[in-house]
Amino acid sequence: MARAGGLALVAAFAVGLTPSVADAAPGRPTDSQIATAQARADEVEAQIGALSEQLAGAQAAVESARADALIALDEYQATQAAYVAAQQQADAAAAAAAQAAADLEVARTQVVDFARRSYMQGSTYTGAAALITAADPGELIQRAALLEAAGSHRGDVLVEVTVVQQQAAEAETLAQNTRNVAADLQQQAAATLEVAQAAELAAREQAAALDTQQVQLQSELAAAEAELQSLVGAQEAADRAARVVPVAPAPPVRTAPAPSGNSTPAGNGNASAAQRAIDAAMAYRGTPYAWGGGGTSGPGWGWGIDDGVWGFDCSGLTQYAYAQAGISLPRNSRWQYSSLPKVSRDDLQPGDLVFWATDTSDADTIHHVAIWLGGDEILEAPQSGSVVKVSDMRWRGYIGAGRPTA
Repeated sequence: MARAGGLALVAAFAVGLTPSVADAAPGRPTDSQIATAQARADEVEAQIGALSEQLAGAQAAVESARADALIALDEYQATQAAYVAAQQQADAAAAAAAQAAADLEVARTQVVDFARRSYMQGSTYTGAAALITAADPGELIQRAALLEAAGSHRGDVLVEVTVVQQQAAEAETLAQNTRNVAADLQQQAAATLEVAQAAELAAREQAAALDTQQVQLQSELAAAEAELQSLVGAQEAADRAARVVPVAPAPPVRTAPAPSGNSTPAGNGNASAAQRAIDAAMAYRGTPYAWGGGGTSGPGWGWGIDDGVWGFDCSGLTQYAYAQAGISLPRNSRWQYSSLPKVSRDDLQPGDLVFWATDTSDADTIHHVAIWLGGDEILEAPQSGSVVKVSDMRWRGYIGAGRPTA
């Protein structure tokens, strides 16, 4: 509030030069009133200064909570993919177990039929009578050979039953194990999603509280400065009426500068796969951010907190963009980073994917991805409550870049 403080001193100095005239001017605000207004403005500005570190800490907490939510979302997507694979294995194992059980039933039926025939014939070895009733040695040898073949078949049937029974038991065990793995993964995915939702809720609540606090303080400061300006202006008007030349003009009310608009870099059609990806993503500027939404086919419904929101999250947007250029990318940001050839910061080209992490030495903490446009601009789906847009590049938390077209 240096300017306002300086103004108060200047006004007091001017009054000091002509005290009798100034004090006698009708309706003129007194030095005491101006001093009080100055003190009020200084007090609010001091509060803003005292709270600046707290506000910075609160903003850092918001960013940390949001990063935790995005990391947990990545974990959920990875675990969900593992669950789907395990469920497919479980289905295949269950089908194999069902087939083994059917084979076992066939083998058991053969054994039962053999036992039934043996019982009806009065012996499990009816060949004795056939040998005794042979008409001559030649017929005896012939019947013995036939009976030996039949006996071997009965033995094969019993062996088959044993083998098939073991296969059926093993298949059932495998099916049960894969079902258990799938169930565990599903529970882990659900727990991870719950953590992610809680983190995102915390981030939103902290962000809302921070915004409210900032708006309130700025409103108080604007009101105090307006009052100060009004009093100083009134005093100067009274001084002019008393033919006292004002020493300095009243300062303007301080206002925050309007945010500069994001420019859209000029494209060059379908000159490259990278440009096709950029163009595809650019077509969705203004589309809502949807937590967990979107993919290769375009925007989709958000999950959890953004249930009912149709749009993209950060990795859903990049996956879609490069799918339109004929390049397949994994679904979440960490997998995208690990799968791509790395690019140095000095070698970034439009279309490269840039990544952020909570710990820039640990790729497992990656939580955001965007498309590099050049000129320190990126195209991104930033966070819940926002939209797909062009933003200025943020180097804080930047961990690296990858090139899908390499």
